[in-house]
Parts: sequence; structure tokens; C-alpha cells
Amino acid sequence: MDRELRDAGYWIDRLRLEPHPEGGYYRQTYRAELNIGGEALPPGFADSRPVATAIYFLLDGTNFSAFHRLCSDEMWHFYAGAAVVVHVIEENGKYSEILLGGGGDDEAVFQAVVKAGCWFASEVRDGKSWALVGCTVSPGFDFADFELGKRQELVLRFPQHANLIERLTR
Repeated sequence: MDRELRDAGYWIDRLRLEPHPEGGYYRQTYRAELNIGGEALPPGFADSRPVATAIYFLLDGTNFSAFHRLCSDEMWHFYAGAAVVVHVIEENGKYSEILLGGGGDDEAVFQAVVKAGCWFASEVRDGKSWALVGCTVSPGFDFADFELGKRQELVLRFPQHANLIERLTR
């Protein structure tokens, strides 16, 4: 089957993806055996973490990844499907977006990093297709380091981005 003819359901089944709490589907594919002790990590980490983790992450046009933040940097990698917009709000309120994709879109990049502590959300750019990406987190991901944004708190903190926050929170 041609890669272009495969749909989101194909990849969800093929890669054994499960629903993610922020939206979309995921499966962890790598968790380093080497750990960093909690005393060597910056504030915000409760205990040791693997040096890195990686996941597959799939969004379809009817879904979005809600605003959340991590204690670690997260590198995104584009694999297949339509372009993804990653909306980023820094602690000081500065907004930026990353267009992640391939296939000739001159604006899109194949990989990009969201820095630790930034609020971010993502969606398929065209709002109807699907996208398969990967995310690598270092120090490695743990749900203890994951904070899902609360709509009212984020709107109060970043009123200049209220429309975006209201659209991309649950």
C-alpha cells in the first residue's frame, strides 16, 4: 500500500498507538537505560530520569494536542502525513509557531525543539488530514513532569492569546 494512501487508522493499528491524555495517539519506543540522578537535575524534577525517551505521536484533523508543558526539552521529528503547527507560548508570554512537515512545503521543517517550561499545543495544519511525528525528550519523559494546561489559568496568565488557548485546551 502506498504511504500516501494509508490513513490515521492504519498507523494507529500498525504502530500500536494508544490515546494520549493531551489528545492524539502515542506509544513510547525508546527509554534509555542510563539514568541521571535527581540531585544532578534542575529544579522541577522529583527524582532520577532516563537521559532520553522517544515516542511516536499521531494527530488527526479532528483532534489536537492540548496546551501542556514539560520540565525537559522536546524535539519533534516529522515522519508522514500533513504538516503540523506547534503553538508555543514562552513564560514571558511571547508566542511563536513551528510548522513541522515535509513534502515540499518551503516553510516546514523536519525537526524542531520546544524548550523546557514553554506551554505548547499542536494541530494538523489543514484541520482534516493526519500527521505522524516523533518526539524525543531529554532528560527523559515522565508523567510527573507533564502539566496539562487549565484553560482559565492560562487565559488569565496570557490574555493576549485567549482565543488560541480557548481553542486548544480541554
